[in-house]
Amino acid sequence: MLVIRLFRVGKKNQPSFKIVVTDKRRPPKTGRFIEQVGFYNPLTKEKVLREERIKYWLSVGAKPSDTVSNLLVKEKIIEGKKIPSHKKSKKEVKEAPTAETPAPEKPAEEKPVLEEPIKEETVTEKPAEEKPPAKVSKEEEVPEKKEAGKKEAGKKEEVEEDVKEDVKEDVKEDVKEDVKEDVKEDVKEDVRETLELSEEKKE
Repeated sequence: MLVIRLFRVGKKNQPSFKIVVTDKRRPPKTGRFIEQVGFYNPLTKEKVLREERIKYWLSVGAKPSDTVSNLLVKEKIIEGKKIPSHKKSKKEVKEAPTAETPAPEKPAEEKPVLEEPIKEETVTEKPAEEKPPAKVSKEEEVPEKKEAGKKEAGKKEEVEEDVKEDVKEDVKEDVKEDVKEDVKEDVKEDVRETLELSEEKKE
């Protein structure tokens, strides 16, 4: 999957970033990238963005990172809202749910009334529900895997046969050329020897 993200360059404590299009699996600080589409220096607030190329890569399906997306929204290259790119601390995440969600009220009178019918139903349903459905799904999956394996094996065999035929043809052509060259050289040597012998006899 293609992404548009920042690629850090610059000295220690003097960051500057290339804005690049790269594969998501590549490391963010090092590694190859497909194309450089801009430059950003956070110290001087200098930005250079190639709008045409960015729009092209977005149309192809590249996803911008949160920071790059915010830069593009700020420069009005794309429309939308800014995305919060900073992570929340663990303390804030833990405190937020306790303050926002009040404890649910539990009615005491309704519990005994609901428990009795549920117990009866669960007792009657337990023997009927057991593990056979899980076994059936596994058995259904196995033939699908076998069919997929057969298809892949068939494709591999076809490719191997094509490669073997191509190699055979190449080898035959190479051998023919080598044999022709060897025969020519042998004939030339034989002709030379016969000429030399005939000259020696004349003398």
